Amino acid sequence: MGQYRIPRLNDQLRDEISQLILRSEIKDPRVSTFLTINRVEVSNDLRYAKVYVSSFLADAQVEKGVDGLNSAAGFVQTSIAKKLRIRQFPKLTFYVDTGMKEGFNMVQKLNALEKEQKSDDREKTPDDAAK
Repeated sequence: MGQYRIPRLNDQLRDEISQLILRSEIKDPRVSTFLTINRVEVSNDLRYAKVYVSSFLADAQVEKGVDGLNSAAGFVQTSIAKKLRIRQFPKLTFYVDTGMKEGFNMVQKLNALEKEQKSDDREKTPDDAAK
C-alpha cells in the first residue's frame, strides 16, 4: 500500500461528501448546505472513516445536521462507492468539529483585547506627558 493512499482517500472522501451536501442530494431536512466537511480520517485498514463537520450555524443546528448525516450515512457510502474504485468502502461516522468556531471566537477575543490595549495606551499618553 502506497504511503500517499490514505491521505489521498481522505481528500477524495471530503470532496465527494461536500459535493453531496452542496448539491442537496441528501434529502434529510436536518442536513443544511451550510455544513462544512473539515476533514476525514480513514483508518489504516480502510474499514472506518471519521468525518468531521462544522458550521457557523448555532451549535444545536450543527448537531442536528450531524445526526442527519449519520442517519444518511448508508446513502452517502453507496453514492460515493459507485464513483470510487476501492475494494472495501469505509463505514462513515460523522462528528461535530468545533475547532473552526472556537478559532474564530479566539481571534475575535484577541482583536477586542488589542483594541482595548490601544485605547488604554491613548488614555495613558496624555497623563504621562503631564507628569
